[in-house]
Amino acid sequence: MDLDQLAALRTPEGSAALAAADRVAGGDPLAAAAALRSAGIHGGLAAAALTQAELRRRAAGKFGAAAAGMFLTRAGLEQATRRAVADRRAARLRAAGVTTLADLGCGLGADALAAARAGIRVYAVEADPVTAAMAAANAEAAGLADLVTVERGDATAFDATGVDAVFCDPARRRAGTGRRVFDPNAYSPPWDFVTGLAARLPRTVVKVAPGLDHALIPAGAEAEWVSVDGDLVEAALWCGELAEVPRRATLLREKEGPLLNASGSKRVPSYHLTGTGAQEAPVGPVRRFLYDPDPAVVRAHLVAELAADLDATLADPSIAYLYADEARPTPFARCLEITDVLPFSLKRLRALLRERRVGRVEIRKRGSALEPEKLRRDLRLSGDEAAGLALTRVAGDPTVLVCRPVPPGG
Repeated sequence: MDLDQLAALRTPEGSAALAAADRVAGGDPLAAAAALRSAGIHGGLAAAALTQAELRRRAAGKFGAAAAGMFLTRAGLEQATRRAVADRRAARLRAAGVTTLADLGCGLGADALAAARAGIRVYAVEADPVTAAMAAANAEAAGLADLVTVERGDATAFDATGVDAVFCDPARRRAGTGRRVFDPNAYSPPWDFVTGLAARLPRTVVKVAPGLDHALIPAGAEAEWVSVDGDLVEAALWCGELAEVPRRATLLREKEGPLLNASGSKRVPSYHLTGTGAQEAPVGPVRRFLYDPDPAVVRAHLVAELAADLDATLADPSIAYLYADEARPTPFARCLEITDVLPFSLKRLRALLRERRVGRVEIRKRGSALEPEKLRRDLRLSGDEAAGLALTRVAGDPTVLVCRPVPPGG
């Protein structure tokens, strides 16, 4: 995609091509291209429209119905914030009194649009000319162009002293190749600029990869890890006046369905666990119930705080499985009842499952080198019963826990 192609897609002819591409996308790409050519849409425009149609279908999981009117790139879509996450962040900024925001490295504009929906005036900066033009087009398509100004430029040169807060989402993919960048010093803008923002400006939020090394978290910042329906999707650093606690795990539950605010607007249910991230959970024996914490809880180093809430212990100090005598309802972990504790032996496990006529198993693991799918094949299951298996270590020894789910509510 280049600027000329984007401009062509925004003409009446381009809109017709996008509509036609949407009708044929999702199947055989050669057949789809032939269908557009037979409709009189020339090759370059047809290819651009089909690419957008495919990306919009893929984007529906992140942006919902709004994806149908957005302009996207593959790399931009992969890094873009899910709408539920961006909306929650924008709501928190608005609640903190933010009315103007600089979005440095705005990408396709997902966070800028969320902030604008929350009533925040956004000044967005993006280095890549095509991506910047798409962000502006997306603001216009969303009816938010009066609240979002997109400027093509260098985020490190933007004067953010006149805004209430700064949001920065440094690019974590190499330009041209789309390959992931794991070294923060290779981010764009680079990590020293990002951390310098937090030191210079009183209210700064930085979106980072969920695998961020805790040693890189600036002093005094709140580090938050966010999961959506059990999938860890991002981390963010809330700096200066925006920091409320040292560590936070935020769980969003899109599958639970939206809740209504007092104003009547919809929001995704959310749950928060906070703490220092420095506590250690006590260690004890395997008990009746197993709790498998949400990945946001694990990455935020809040397993000890969850253990205290559940009166639970670890069976191995290096593995984030918790064990308790009671099943307590919690949004922060999956609870299973343990029926058997076995030193790992394929032969013994296979015999036990055959005896119980288990034909379906859900396999989870922490601290085990076994591959779940290979184990599933090796078990040679047959029967009409189901069971859960947790592959782990107990006091350093390879162990398998045979489990059954605990109904919601305990």
